[in-house]
Amino acid sequence: MKIYSTKDNLQVLFEDNHIIVVNKRVGDIVQGDETGDKPLNEVVKEYLKEKYNKPGAVYLGVVHRLDRPTSGVVLFAKTSKALTRLNDLFKNRETQKTYWAVVKNNPPKESDTLIHYLTRNPKKNTSKAHLKEVKDSKKAILDYKIIQKLNSYFALEINLHTGRHHQIRCQLSAIGCPIKGDLKYGFDRSNPDGGIHLHARKLVLTHPVTKEKLKIIAPVPDDIIWKNI
Repeated sequence: MKIYSTKDNLQVLFEDNHIIVVNKRVGDIVQGDETGDKPLNEVVKEYLKEKYNKPGAVYLGVVHRLDRPTSGVVLFAKTSKALTRLNDLFKNRETQKTYWAVVKNNPPKESDTLIHYLTRNPKKNTSKAHLKEVKDSKKAILDYKIIQKLNSYFALEINLHTGRHHQIRCQLSAIGCPIKGDLKYGFDRSNPDGGIHLHARKLVLTHPVTKEKLKIIAPVPDDIIWKNI
């Protein structure tokens, strides 16, 4: 059964006066879209309003996003100063994002750096990987390594060097390793919860105000395959 985040079941990984980090569930949207479903940023606002008994509107800045069918670390700013500084950190690639993915097929190498040029199709909301630069393409780079061989699947750890649309999903599909449940990129059947086995596992960054080094790890979803990793 699919469970969405609410103010009562929100999985808070870290919180202080400046930022709040939550573990996004499969199916949560980070920001509002045409579906009209309640987005995660509104859920976090409700949580903060109730927790601190705040009158009026709660400020919350969206720093980055995760695709709806994925899970894992999402960071929000609680002040405009924190948001400005976090935006700069992400823009200047001064954060380290680590993902876990479960794929079918054994990747060509135990570990590798993948470099593709991605073009985006807004109508289909997909990206396509090219080995050489083509018109309107953006360079995409990631590192992966196999961290576990499961019965029918392979678990990979991925570090992103760029942040492109559907980058991990698209690049892994391009080497013949679509992510479990990802129909859009070549997996043959969907997961029962409609999600995909891609999890934003870890975020490392310098705190925008205190300057302390933060390493935030998101527990994997309650799923038999994730639990075997």
